[in-house]
Amino acid sequence: MAPAGLTEVRAAPAVQCGRAAGVRGRREPERTVLHEVVRGHLQTFLAEARERSEGAGLPRFVEREFERYLDCGILAHGFARVRCGGCKHEFLVAFSCKNRGVCPSCSARRMHDTAAHLVDAVFPRVSVRQWVLSLPRWARWLLARDAPLASRALAIALRAIFAHYRRLERKGRCGAVTFIQRFGGSLNLNLHFHCAVPDGVFVRDEAGVRFVPARPPTDEEVHKVLLRIARKLRGLLLPKQPDDPIDALDAGYAESVQSMQMTGFADPPRPRRCSAFIEGFSLHAGVHLHANDREGLEHLLAYGARGPISLERLSTLLDGRICYRLKRPLPDGRCELFFTPTEFLRKLSMLIPPPRRHLVRFHGLFAPNSGWRKQIVPACRTPVSPSAEHEPPGRPEPDRPPRAPGRIPWAELFRRVFRIDVLQCERCGGEMKVLALVTEQAAIKKILEHLDLPSTGPPIAKARRPPEFDFVA
Repeated sequence: MAPAGLTEVRAAPAVQCGRAAGVRGRREPERTVLHEVVRGHLQTFLAEARERSEGAGLPRFVEREFERYLDCGILAHGFARVRCGGCKHEFLVAFSCKNRGVCPSCSARRMHDTAAHLVDAVFPRVSVRQWVLSLPRWARWLLARDAPLASRALAIALRAIFAHYRRLERKGRCGAVTFIQRFGGSLNLNLHFHCAVPDGVFVRDEAGVRFVPARPPTDEEVHKVLLRIARKLRGLLLPKQPDDPIDALDAGYAESVQSMQMTGFADPPRPRRCSAFIEGFSLHAGVHLHANDREGLEHLLAYGARGPISLERLSTLLDGRICYRLKRPLPDGRCELFFTPTEFLRKLSMLIPPPRRHLVRFHGLFAPNSGWRKQIVPACRTPVSPSAEHEPPGRPEPDRPPRAPGRIPWAELFRRVFRIDVLQCERCGGEMKVLALVTEQAAIKKILEHLDLPSTGPPIAKARRPPEFDFVA
């Protein structure tokens, strides 16, 4: 099985008698608009950030996120050789950066990996309701710069939601998985919480642990839950004034939070079913999934774990500006946002999560230290590939090592998401196996030059003065 830290390449160079048939189907990140903007303007953006902050610049984890993204999926920075044991068909798989902020490919991989793991090994077969808590702008800035404070705010919100469910059964227990999203649909900093909660409580009796479903909450009940959350959060956050000095990252957070403030955004949103709005705090609980809708649950969880940017909505204009197409029109009617390259990179840099801070949290019965967890979560089963389900009788299944807990291998994710078995040879149908991981620069250069492939990555532009943009024309 291929290592989990690899970027997918569906087709490959076939090495036969010292000749290469070429790489077919590599995702080629260097050809995307995002990669071109980052490598062409990253140094200029970092230089401008140092000028604005009197030499301090942005934190190192922000710079490292962009630098690792530029290496992601580039064969010149290392790859794995995968070969068919039968016909010797071979292809190369480039290493990935595994970042959580900028890279769309690694964000998509993490999204599907997280959703698949939660469906297979965390959520039991019970109904699930999504509770989405949004915060006022002043609260978003405080929580974005202070991760422990965000954890305390999330704990307050979940206590109120669990209290709503425990009114069914005082001795019942609740659980939840929360996704902390730091972005909005307009590339603005908007820290909010997506909580996937079993729609009921678990109780223990002589027969074991059973699930007691709850009836759908009324608008009045959702309003009461939000009222309790808003009162507690105001008491927690309003006295919190930053004691440490404001650095360049904090100033950027404030700019990103306020960037979409305009006429119409301050008005309360239109009423929706199972939702409430109180002084900038909003709570929505209208998304409900049946116990047997496991595919819908996986889509819901993937939505909570998604990345901040979509490559399909990104383009460049003739004058060099960046256009980002919005999923929904803004209140003023705009469907697209326009940025200079450095403004666009500044937008992205504010959405990068700080290191060593989990964006997926487990609460209640789903927490690792819960005594009920082993009786609630399902036993994790190794999925069967779609190709194996339709194999002819008598064909032996290839021996593959059992999947270890943790990240799902990239080939297994491809089978699950795209119904493609990338470890099945496209020529003879045999099994592809990892032959070697090539990390030494001399070996990388020798192999790529032999295959007539670029042995160096795309050039990164040096810092320069930004061009003048004519916004009147």
